[in-house]
Amino acid sequence: MNSITSTGLQAVKQRLGIVGSSPALLDAIDRALRVAPIDLSVLIIGESGTGKEFFPKIIHSAGARKHARYIAVNCGAIPEGTIDSELFGHEKGAFTGAISSRKGYFEEADGGTIFLDEVAELPLTTQARLLRVLESGEFLKVGSSTVQRTNIRVVAATNVDMAKAVAEGRFRQDLYYRLSTVQINVPPLRDRGSDITLLARKFAADFSERYSTPEISLSDDARTLLASYRWPGNVRQLKNVVEQLSLFEAGDEITRERLQRYLPAATFSPVVAAAAAPNDPSERSYAREREVLFNMIFRLREEVDSLRAELSEKKTAAPAMAAVTSAAMVPATQPQPPISHHRALINLPEETAATEVETLQEIVIPAIKTLEDTEKETIRESLERNGGRRKAAAAELRISERTLYRKIKEYGLE
Repeated sequence: MNSITSTGLQAVKQRLGIVGSSPALLDAIDRALRVAPIDLSVLIIGESGTGKEFFPKIIHSAGARKHARYIAVNCGAIPEGTIDSELFGHEKGAFTGAISSRKGYFEEADGGTIFLDEVAELPLTTQARLLRVLESGEFLKVGSSTVQRTNIRVVAATNVDMAKAVAEGRFRQDLYYRLSTVQINVPPLRDRGSDITLLARKFAADFSERYSTPEISLSDDARTLLASYRWPGNVRQLKNVVEQLSLFEAGDEITRERLQRYLPAATFSPVVAAAAAPNDPSERSYAREREVLFNMIFRLREEVDSLRAELSEKKTAAPAMAAVTSAAMVPATQPQPPISHHRALINLPEETAATEVETLQEIVIPAIKTLEDTEKETIRESLERNGGRRKAAAAELRISERTLYRKIKEYGLE
């Protein structure tokens, strides 16, 4: 690292909120800074959840195009039928619903940088269009015969084994060579050593502030487990685990045994693309459904807490005479269950929890029909809150836009 000083690396990490100092991570950042001033295409390789999205920002902000536009596009979240229109634009009447002409991302980002995430998901026809842009800077809008030019830097990322994708005919070999003029490998979390504990502590502090709960702490044996676990979902999985711990174990010291309950058995060694995208479609579907289910559980839990608070207020606001009368009806020898103000129903003393569950059961349980009904209602409400903006709804539900698009069609919410 002769040309990039440690001070420069630290400044980049602070600006973008990158946590960690493992040699593999610092090497990837150093490589991004070195290539930033040189106007070349860059391909970022790394497993899902490793933080590949930080590196295009490093390249853009440290390059000559830093004052121009930076546009990030998730190629895997755009339906195949509209991807060409999104990237290259379309003319009025080019297809049903094209009531006016529209600029694509390549035209919008002219003079700047475009980040193509999940680039391996592009259809072959779109790959041919992208290759032309990279070679000559030329493209055609959908429905147009007029050649347009753009001056743009392309940074792409993927979690797919590109050599295998090329061999199987799923990705053009010539496009792969054009994109990978410079390649940056982002290390998986399991190879980052002490960074794992640093990230866990940061996430714990962040979630403690977000949810206004006491911060969790980790015992020595829990930290050892964090370091030895394979983390197939990488930083994203670690963040989700710490979020669950912050919600359900707030203020506690997390031991190895308690942490183990939140970690699925990792009996495989994830590699690029293999663990991130299981071959079995049912496994991919289950992972998406589980993520939606977690969010629905958290939302239902918040509603239960809200109902508990409302009932508690009504109890304290009851007339004194009613309280006296009620007390007189209870034998003096019968102990009164204590009123608990714990933030979660699952943490209440057993007697209080049983009493309040009976009180709330009639209110909450009838509202829960099937998982499908609950999921449909959750998606519909999210779309309404966000004015029909699917990208915002997907972010709120913490699922991909592609999954949301599929669910909208499945439940007829279009």
